Amino acid sequence: MTPREVVLANLNHARPPRPGMTFGAGRMNDMLGIGCDASPDYVPKRWREGEQEFYDDEWGNVWVRMVGGSAKGEIFRPVLESWDNLDTLRVPDYDNPARYATMRERFARPTDLFRLAHIGGWVFDNARYLRKLEVYLTDMALYPGELRRLNSMVAAVYEAKIHGAGKAGADGIMIGEDLGTQRNTLFSPAMFREFFKPGYTRLLAIAHGYGMKVFLHSCGMNRELIDDLVGCGIDCFQFDQPALYDMPELAGKFRERHAALWSPTDIQKVLPTGSEAFIRGETRRMLDTFKGCLICKNYPDLRGIGVDPEWDRWAYEEMAACRWQWEGKTRATSRIIV
Repeated sequence: MTPREVVLANLNHARPPRPGMTFGAGRMNDMLGIGCDASPDYVPKRWREGEQEFYDDEWGNVWVRMVGGSAKGEIFRPVLESWDNLDTLRVPDYDNPARYATMRERFARPTDLFRLAHIGGWVFDNARYLRKLEVYLTDMALYPGELRRLNSMVAAVYEAKIHGAGKAGADGIMIGEDLGTQRNTLFSPAMFREFFKPGYTRLLAIAHGYGMKVFLHSCGMNRELIDDLVGCGIDCFQFDQPALYDMPELAGKFRERHAALWSPTDIQKVLPTGSEAFIRGETRRMLDTFKGCLICKNYPDLRGIGVDPEWDRWAYEEMAACRWQWEGKTRATSRIIV
């Protein structure tokens, strides 16, 4: 199988010979990932005050991070501090075809890799930053009308991104928003269905109309939302903390709903231990548990989670060596569903 066929076989539960692999630094990588180009009208700002570094984003939010700490940090000043400013909120110009020029050019080149368009966060992810998370969650109860309007404005930006990726020839899109805490979701499934599910369903139908698979990154415990998310059209879940779940139960759910997992070895309970035997053993357990519906990856900010590159290497070696055996004949690659 080609790398692209291996990824699709895992997404489609079509008895792949191995997990998909998406590692940098010259290691195995079955994907070609491209993001959108920068806006010609936005010049990023970044400055330092003592041990804190501040920077803005193209929505107008100001972020802060500790120098030498996490690469992203957290919102310092949201652009939409008052609902009075909603009418004048300027959204990024992702309807500009120039923002997909690199994506179109790179995806047009001959390749046997799976072409993944990284299109940013998603509706809740961006909207909560525009208000700050704790304010946004309060808004769900106090200002539902304004919140729906804001969500619609953000959704229009992602609709433009989906069309841009589809026209560029992407095989899939990567979206992301953290929906859970360590114990449960940030809001109830009923609130997800009220505020987000219709928008998810509409937007992901557009992506599937282009023949693209949809990958969702989401940290935290999202178990209660998985059925709804698959129902909206999510094909693959990018979890960095699979050990937060009952992994056999999660794998069973994915097999039942025909979804896949894209994950590193758990970045919270496993990789930071620095124990070679434990890291290798838990990596093999993940490979066995999600056999046939797994794409493996590295975590891009090892320093931010206190992980030595050698610990990451132990996990990678187990993943790279993995080969799955299947009873009976495997499906012909020509039958793999795009």
